Amino acid sequence: MQADIIRCSRLPGFHKMTIDEKINIVKSWANLSDDEVKLLKTFGNLDPKIAEAMVENVIGAMSYPLGIATNFRVNGKDYLVPMVLEEPSVIAAASNAAKMLREANDGNGIRAEASKQLMIGQIHLMKVPSPHSAAMEIINRKEELLDLANSTSQTLVKLGGGAKDIEVRIIETKRGVCLAVHLIIDVIDAMGANIVNTMTEAVAPYLERIAGGEARLRILSNYAIYRLAKAWVRVDPEHVGGREVAEKVADASAIAEADVFRAVTHNKGIMNGIIAVALATAQDHRAIEAGAHAYAARSGIYKPLSTWDIDAHGYLTGVLEVPLQVGTVGGAIKTHPIAQIALKILGVKTARELAEIMAAVGLAQNFAALKALVTTGIQLGHMKLHAKNIAIAAGARGELIDIIAEEMIKEGRISFSKAVELLKKYLKQ
Repeated sequence: MQADIIRCSRLPGFHKMTIDEKINIVKSWANLSDDEVKLLKTFGNLDPKIAEAMVENVIGAMSYPLGIATNFRVNGKDYLVPMVLEEPSVIAAASNAAKMLREANDGNGIRAEASKQLMIGQIHLMKVPSPHSAAMEIINRKEELLDLANSTSQTLVKLGGGAKDIEVRIIETKRGVCLAVHLIIDVIDAMGANIVNTMTEAVAPYLERIAGGEARLRILSNYAIYRLAKAWVRVDPEHVGGREVAEKVADASAIAEADVFRAVTHNKGIMNGIIAVALATAQDHRAIEAGAHAYAARSGIYKPLSTWDIDAHGYLTGVLEVPLQVGTVGGAIKTHPIAQIALKILGVKTARELAEIMAAVGLAQNFAALKALVTTGIQLGHMKLHAKNIAIAAGARGELIDIIAEEMIKEGRISFSKAVELLKKYLKQ
């Protein structure tokens, strides 16, 4: 037997190669077929040059479906909501929930409100001789520090943003006492990472001189507790399936509040909606996800981000609160052409409005999941599209995709082997 060829991932100069040169190396490494290489070179709606400007070592682009959630009314205004994701039934569920919630809040649909767009920039100082004294001195020099931070972005300051406040915390680490200095920065319509990081790096040397310590970390925090978005509904149960359904939804919410295992899945359903909009509009979805789950655990116990209940007048009420660090300017938002189209479809101009829509979508998605769980079950919608995916994986194309999927559902056997069996049958006809 021929021994496997020893491969080495040490590739000097790989980052300087052309896309074709990189692909040829990867082709040899992974024994890719010509058809697979052809797929890698199909960048779709993303120009290769733009892709190379966005990330390093580019060899292709990966497309996810872009869909539109319909029926949304937020703060009395109608929206079509672009969503990017791979999971079946999510967009349909969001659209259906939005339809039921259009008459909520006296016909205004889902109500939503986002706070000011304040981000936290952190400078962590170690080896500070007198932490409490240093903390007081930093607060005393707050205006000097804010002026220094704002000197790095005069444009932001002219627009009304910039560094607004300073907080100081003394924290114990296993490596000793750490002085954590927070710059509170209004980033207006940007996500804010670059702005915040620039300011923290500018202020850090001055803080070292004041405190007599050494700066270790100078970076934003993705725990955006001052950048919250809230969405809420108060709806007649008759609009959402009746009193019995509303009571069951409230029960499901109560279970999530009491059971951390359920709370995680409850919140995953919320993020199905929020992250899908984030992807469509080229947001930092990793930051959003991290911040949201940290917020869910702010009490020390992981809790649901939303709650549902029946009020004294018999109305179903739902409330969602989540930190959302999103932007409408800068970064990939203005680089990726589809993100620009998505924002145009939404018709939003400010980060606050985008955050409000995302919170509303998260609440609607959450309601859709809870309603499905307490009535028909979550698998009904999932399995229809899942069956189609299985049929495609088996090799079905065109009208055979629907034919095979429907037959698998009818027989209650949705599997790759069944799809192959059916495909062979129909190809012989």
